[in-house]
Amino acid sequence: MTDAAGPSAIRPYHAGDRDAIARICLLTAAGGGDATGVYSDDALMPEVYALPYVDFAPELAFVVDDGGRIGGYVLGVADTAAFIDWWTREWAPGFRARHPSPGPPTAHRPAYTEAQLIVDGGDPARMRIPELDRYPAHLHIDLLPEYQGRGLGRRLIDTLRAALAERGVPAVHLGMDPANTRARAFYERLGFHELPSSRVDAPRLGIATR
Repeated sequence: MTDAAGPSAIRPYHAGDRDAIARICLLTAAGGGDATGVYSDDALMPEVYALPYVDFAPELAFVVDDGGRIGGYVLGVADTAAFIDWWTREWAPGFRARHPSPGPPTAHRPAYTEAQLIVDGGDPARMRIPELDRYPAHLHIDLLPEYQGRGLGRRLIDTLRAALAERGVPAVHLGMDPANTRARAFYERLGFHELPSSRVDAPRLGIATR
């Protein structure tokens, strides 16, 4: 694909993309906007919502490569229950050691507080939703603003869905920030639907992989 912003390819994640993944996570973590400086440590969001995924399942991570610049990604796990077990064993102890308590307050007052973020980083059981039998996989997707509206989000999700289908995974789910109304509209255009456990303050959506 080529457009005014340059050639954009969807390709598998490489280990050298790890820092770019963390950066994009941070730049899109505030309801789709920049979360830099929102929390006392800019590493927090990536350490909860991006880096564990590329460490656990790098084969299910795909990026937008714009001629050497990474503009977005989709990260997935095929078996959320196994991911929870791995996180408990391998990720949570280090996370808790790095972030034992909230840091000094910033000028921001996010609805998703630093205390909640730290609890979530150490508590992967929050991912054990009632629908795991039918929707065992889950994903996170983020695109920098200049890469949105170009069909790249659809291509990323289609790529992940195909990879999950090849592994025999029937369906995938996601959770989202209720403040990110543009993302909600995007998911609905792709055919995602609300799961029974979805709440107004914590939407959960799912879709079949085929």
